[in-house]
Amino acid sequence: MQEFSPLQEKRLHYSTELPKVLQNIRKVTLKYGKGAPSSKEVKALFPKTHSQKIVEVVAQKTGAFRRKAMRVGVVFSGGQAPGGHNVVTGLFDALKELHKENRLFGFLGGPSGIVSDKKIELTLDTLKNYRNQGGFDLLGSGRTKIETLQQLQGACKSCKDLQGLVIIGGDDSNTNAALLAEHFLQENIDAKVVGIPKTIDGDLKNEHIEIPFGFDTACKVYAELIGNIERDALSSKKYTHFIRLMGRSASHITLECALTSYPNIALFSEEVASKKMTLDTVASYLAEKIQKRRGRQKEYGVILIPEGLIEFIPEVKTLISELNALLAKGSFAFAQLSNASQRCYQSLPEGIQKQLLLDRDPHGNVQVSKIETEKLLAEMVRKKLGTLSTVEHFFGYEGRSALPSNFDANYCYALGYMGALLIQEGVTGYIACIGNLHKKITEWKVKGVPLTSMLHIESRHGKDKAVIKKALVDLKGAPFAAFKMIRSKLEIEDHYRYMGPIQYYGSSDLVNSVPLSILYNYK
Repeated sequence: MQEFSPLQEKRLHYSTELPKVLQNIRKVTLKYGKGAPSSKEVKALFPKTHSQKIVEVVAQKTGAFRRKAMRVGVVFSGGQAPGGHNVVTGLFDALKELHKENRLFGFLGGPSGIVSDKKIELTLDTLKNYRNQGGFDLLGSGRTKIETLQQLQGACKSCKDLQGLVIIGGDDSNTNAALLAEHFLQENIDAKVVGIPKTIDGDLKNEHIEIPFGFDTACKVYAELIGNIERDALSSKKYTHFIRLMGRSASHITLECALTSYPNIALFSEEVASKKMTLDTVASYLAEKIQKRRGRQKEYGVILIPEGLIEFIPEVKTLISELNALLAKGSFAFAQLSNASQRCYQSLPEGIQKQLLLDRDPHGNVQVSKIETEKLLAEMVRKKLGTLSTVEHFFGYEGRSALPSNFDANYCYALGYMGALLIQEGVTGYIACIGNLHKKITEWKVKGVPLTSMLHIESRHGKDKAVIKKALVDLKGAPFAAFKMIRSKLEIEDHYRYMGPIQYYGSSDLVNSVPLSILYNYK
């Protein structure tokens, strides 16, 4: 028997809102707009789905369409992100609103469930305990990449009786969605494939996707923890805290948390790469700032570090690239590294060396969440200063399955509605997009964008693949510029901000707050 906390119980009954254009989904249709061109290389790989047009939702003047009943599948792909269950409940509610005989099926364990045809039917009773709840435990998730002929055949078999498949995931998962959409058309599978933008890292964004879901909640969770540590540092006045935050490739989480919690120092992978800072340069930079604080009798501080930082340091990036190539071939020998990479490898603590050799994820990436960059930098800085009392932290899983903020709860519910509409209208190889997120929910704008327009060619496992490019922090963008304006002040003085826990009820300014990175982009 499942038991709920008072807050969980209350969240089950939270009433989500929809953009005005989705509030009567039976009386809308899609308007085809401008084309979304693909590169020559992408066109060759996606002959049936390249260069499709962007679609917008518009009211249908002649009244509701006559619609046929559909069977639709949904899957969680990749890491957890707060709000995923609301995508599913939004999808379910929209399907039932479109046609009472529509049926929704959830694939279990992520994309591997599609390959092996492991699914359950989702009903009102199944979903009753998941509305506005965190996690992906309704169905589970996984990182299987569907790309081999056997996997594609399995996907065709499990989806042959479906009219739609909604893939909830990040850049790699939505690349999967593009591949499946193309393959289904080639194999005459009727199922239309639609992607939903998800990742707490915030790196699935572009001119059409303002932010992926889950980012807001995760940053609010981390900001609360950072604020708690800032208060503790100010109270004890004897520890420098090195805090590593999620963000495998991009530093969006670090930037958002820096803008909300005002730490003394925040490092950004993109800036380190831009300035070509070596590992020693980064450590020297930190040591210099800490020494300046010591000059003011401040033997404490808080430093934020993105987990992907180590991949952006030039000599380490080269080392990782060489290691990836060697491990992709199934073997590693120290002598196979270049002289520069051998020196870099030997300069690292033994623990970091071992972490760099850990198994890659299914997409060929080093598992940076297992590389303790915060401990590496703390040790290097300590050696430079002689003495330094440090405490190291990694905030990762704490933010991935939290109860979604009101922003994510509403955003995800609307994304689910849009996913249902795109499938109903018969488009495939699209991702659901919602914009105008800085305004009232009723004023949000919704559209569908072809996934192929977001693809580019990248080396994976030593081979060229079409993938969605990760969006890094724009060093010339408004959010980063806002942090740069206060950076020098934060390094020396204490302006810590204590955000506290996520607010679900009360003042509208608190419960309806959106990520600062979105607000700054509209200023």
